[in-house]
Amino acid sequence: MGGLFGVIAKKKCVNDLFYGIDYHSHLGTKRGGMAVYNTDHTFARSIHSLEQSYFRIKFEGDLHKFDGNSGIGVISDGEPQPIAVNSHLGRFAVATVLKINNIKQLEDEILAGGKNFTELSGGATNPTELISQIITDGATFAEGIKLVQDKVEGSCTMLILTPEGIIACRDKYGRTPLIIGKKEGAYAVASENFSFLNLGFEDDYVLAPGEAVMITADGYKQILAPSEKLHICTFLWIYYGYPPTSYEGINVDQVRRNLGRIMGEQDDVKADMVSPIPDSGNCMAMGYSEGKNVPLRNTIVKYTPTWPRSFMPADQSRRDIVAKMKLIPNYALMKGKSVVFCDDSIVRGTQLRDNVEIFKRHGAAEVHIRISCPPLVYPCPYVNFSPSKSPKELITRRIIERLEGADDKNLDQYATYGSKKYCRMVEEIRNQLQMTSLKFNTVENLVKAIGLPKECICTHCFDGSGND
Repeated sequence: MGGLFGVIAKKKCVNDLFYGIDYHSHLGTKRGGMAVYNTDHTFARSIHSLEQSYFRIKFEGDLHKFDGNSGIGVISDGEPQPIAVNSHLGRFAVATVLKINNIKQLEDEILAGGKNFTELSGGATNPTELISQIITDGATFAEGIKLVQDKVEGSCTMLILTPEGIIACRDKYGRTPLIIGKKEGAYAVASENFSFLNLGFEDDYVLAPGEAVMITADGYKQILAPSEKLHICTFLWIYYGYPPTSYEGINVDQVRRNLGRIMGEQDDVKADMVSPIPDSGNCMAMGYSEGKNVPLRNTIVKYTPTWPRSFMPADQSRRDIVAKMKLIPNYALMKGKSVVFCDDSIVRGTQLRDNVEIFKRHGAAEVHIRISCPPLVYPCPYVNFSPSKSPKELITRRIIERLEGADDKNLDQYATYGSKKYCRMVEEIRNQLQMTSLKFNTVENLVKAIGLPKECICTHCFDGSGND
């Protein structure tokens, strides 16, 4: 996915910027980047791979070259960024959280207009550079941002660093968030507002969908009015968000507890205890324990001394190894017991299948799996929430292909809770992963747990809905 953080202050900003970006490390594992407008009126920039190390370790040695009062940064699962540009709009740097579905079409349009791409990522066009090219087609930054919103199919949230200040713009449907924080002499803007807390910032303003604002050390003003629709990604609450953060004023921890509590109240399974599958199952398990009135026990613990990070490497072979290494089962607690295990989602099913087999082999009498969200039936066209490159990487689609002869047949029926095809699909997943029982939450429960109207949240990956 990715996360953004920016600071503009009346004094040097590098410490706030450095630690604020670092607090977004849970949102990506591939690259990090920083850009600062320095006191000599130049842009200083650093970009490093994060696949083998952490943000702080990689960037700490670069901090001496950042001496300005304003800067932006990004944690990314994609291309190198921020991108630095010199154009008729002036010099600027841009960082994005995005997904562009029509990138080939936009590439062709830009090349046909006589422009060039210089920052190729693995031989392909850098999507953030493409965004910078579209921005410079406008007579002003506001016009250029509007062109991005009109042309990009998918989503794009961005920060633009200029000599005058930081422009923050949220995706036109608000699929990914931006919030402004303030403290004396400084303003910050972030994807995750918990990043403000230890830096002394307080929440001040949540950007609306499509809204763009210019932020200076003295305040901020709107340069592009909001669009009318909010369609924020539900996976922010289910999986991506760090527990103390809030989106639209709704806390991540609370939503996950709500999802568990609702499921616990509705579940008729007989169980001795409930246990989270760390980390994203932690809050749900607490809620399930409350709703079901069964004891909460940590039958699985994460080995934090050397596996503190919650995300997996991009390479699937290493993902499989890490999945086994970082979670330590406590067999003494589960032996002979009926245990409900809570997790956020099932994507491929590989890790969960291995876990279930190990739990049963080491004495768990019954392994009941409860998932906080509905089954993932549709790949996401709006946010890079999963590294899946094909629908058939989803366990649901592989099962549908086996049952129907094609992985895209009767998807609406398989996505409809309680239908015959839905029940058959869930039973096939349960049988394939060798669980005693398996239940998913419903879209209705998800909407209830978040507390926003259904039309304001994106549930496309569960039910195929959308508004593009």
